[in-house]
Amino acid sequence: MSRKNKSNDDENLELPFGDPEPSTSPEELSPELSDDSFDGPHPPDSAHLDAMFSEWFLDYASYVILERAVPHANDGLKPVQRRILHSTRELEDGRYNKVANIIGNTMKYHPHGDASIGDAMVQLGQKDLLIDTQGNWGNTLTGDSSAAPRYIEARLSKFALDVVFNPKTTVWQASYDGRNKEPVTLPVKFPLLLAQGAEGIAVGLACKILPHNFNELIDGSISILRGKQTCLMPDFPTGGIADCTEYAGGLRGSRIRVRARIEQSKRNQLTITEVPFGTTTTSLIDSIISANEKGKIKIQRVEDNTADKVEIIVYLPSGADPATTEQALYAFTDCELSIASNICVIENGKPKFFTADDLLYLATDKTANLLKLELEIQLHELEEKWHFSSLEKIFIEKRIYRRIEEAETWEAVIETIDEGLEPYKKLFKRTVTRDDIIRLTEIKIKRISKFDALRADELIRGLEEQIAETKDHLENLTRYAISWFKELKKKYGKGRERKTELSTFERVTAQSVVLANETLYVDRKEGFAGYGMKKDEAICKCSTMDDVIAITQDGKMTVSKISEKAFFGKNIIHIDTFNRQEPNAIAYCMIYRDGKTGSCIAKHFTTGGVTRDKEYDLTKGKAGSRVFHLSVYPAKEQPEAVKVNLKPAPRLRKTEEIVDFSTVPLRGRAAGGNLVTKHSVRNVARLTIAEKEALGEGG
Repeated sequence: MSRKNKSNDDENLELPFGDPEPSTSPEELSPELSDDSFDGPHPPDSAHLDAMFSEWFLDYASYVILERAVPHANDGLKPVQRRILHSTRELEDGRYNKVANIIGNTMKYHPHGDASIGDAMVQLGQKDLLIDTQGNWGNTLTGDSSAAPRYIEARLSKFALDVVFNPKTTVWQASYDGRNKEPVTLPVKFPLLLAQGAEGIAVGLACKILPHNFNELIDGSISILRGKQTCLMPDFPTGGIADCTEYAGGLRGSRIRVRARIEQSKRNQLTITEVPFGTTTTSLIDSIISANEKGKIKIQRVEDNTADKVEIIVYLPSGADPATTEQALYAFTDCELSIASNICVIENGKPKFFTADDLLYLATDKTANLLKLELEIQLHELEEKWHFSSLEKIFIEKRIYRRIEEAETWEAVIETIDEGLEPYKKLFKRTVTRDDIIRLTEIKIKRISKFDALRADELIRGLEEQIAETKDHLENLTRYAISWFKELKKKYGKGRERKTELSTFERVTAQSVVLANETLYVDRKEGFAGYGMKKDEAICKCSTMDDVIAITQDGKMTVSKISEKAFFGKNIIHIDTFNRQEPNAIAYCMIYRDGKTGSCIAKHFTTGGVTRDKEYDLTKGKAGSRVFHLSVYPAKEQPEAVKVNLKPAPRLRKTEEIVDFSTVPLRGRAAGGNLVTKHSVRNVARLTIAEKEALGEGG
């Protein structure tokens, strides 16, 4: 087959990304293979395609990780957030800007469309830290979305202007189209990432950083500067109660449990005043209604009065126990959630995993370095200002400017001024340069004529005091950084107290609080049991989540999940709900015959842990074994004694045996038991009152 006869699919094959590579003939790929070598279709160059896809996928994955989903350790921002803040700073004039205008300006830097920019800006605004908002920005409590960008306005908060921006300490890079400059990272002097939290999903990598308290972060930074240890715990804007026992500093695999705050406002009424982080009042109410419909909890209705604060009223039916219902809400609804933490950030161009305390240490160290850089820049500017002010004072007071009247050329002017300054150069802290002299020539005559030597001396003294103060800050950088953080807390910490209460609470198991709104029925002879057999013998109240334990006449035990109807084995002598959480809380006293003609054995045991739907033999397993007696009682109580009546037989003088189970050791279900008699048993009966009294006197 020649090349011109190849299928259209092969001719139109394009690469998935970018421009198609130049086609390569079979001869170039392998000199030994040509169109004349075979008549079939050309085999695809799979190795070449695999290499291309592998390379492109790695490039794509790296881009998503570094440029979209994961925040940077330096400033705690994702690229879209950084570009939004930079764009808002460009438009900053003290007044509110339409969010639509900010989005449009940000598109100069962010090449992924206006929708992604708008969503990211709303999320920033709802955190109430960097963006000062105006209009309907949605409600994080109810989940209501914000108004369209053309209707809402924003500007940078005073906090953002103080700690996020400084063009003098910012490293710049070209934007995606090369027309503008954008910051590589913003010079943030605060642990912003821990304050705001972050969440993102990249290719093969996820990031989830929980928010922490503003004031506690500042206190933690001060502790680090003082050389002390820190122990950060999350704080959520929705409040609630958090159990951080398994937080482990936010390492991969760590989790915390968060609960809604539930109060009993009236006798048959519960009020939810705070919701767990990660949920809304809408989703919380949906989960409550769903649990009620499934019969897991019992309520009359739910009323949502949420506005600026959460208020969900749960009305209970008459006779319901509020405490039990509260525990059921934690077990079956979103009133209790488990949240995983995975602190992953970009550092030195690579994703890395940290604890919250490690991240705070990095942010504190970064802040101290930025403060040092700002002080060094400030010191340089002050020294330059002092240098020129001193130069200007000498230039005017010593009337050096008059000497240039006779100079005929520009170079002569420069040389004349330089010669006039020569006797005073030793007073300066650096060399007088040509640029300094040129600046002196630019002083206007009006300023020279109004020159005030006293004001000039006062200005120079003020600059010297500022220089000395700046040098002192540089020499005592740690002290200066601590003072800076204290001032930051004093200025912006009011109203940012902890909202989430830290506590420890036990896990609520579903079995312990599920409503027992069904009845367990049994057909003992045929061996069926369930909550749907309403014409048979009723045993006890149960729920649809219970397990059932059944023991048959031949000594077989089975534990199964309750259902409408299930087979447990014929001739059931005992059936009840089974407590899987505390299987040893119930003890069993059993007397059985070992095989058809075997000995009579007494067994005192607990079930222990069991596997659902597995049959266990409580006897020694011989065919024909039969249970004569089985009693059940709480393991902490004292068991009763029973009387074993024997069948009459020649030379048999004793017609009964007393078995006191309190003297039989309590063992596991696999134990064989203690021998009672080798004679045939007629029946087993409970002791009469007189027999009990006699047994007590004998004991």
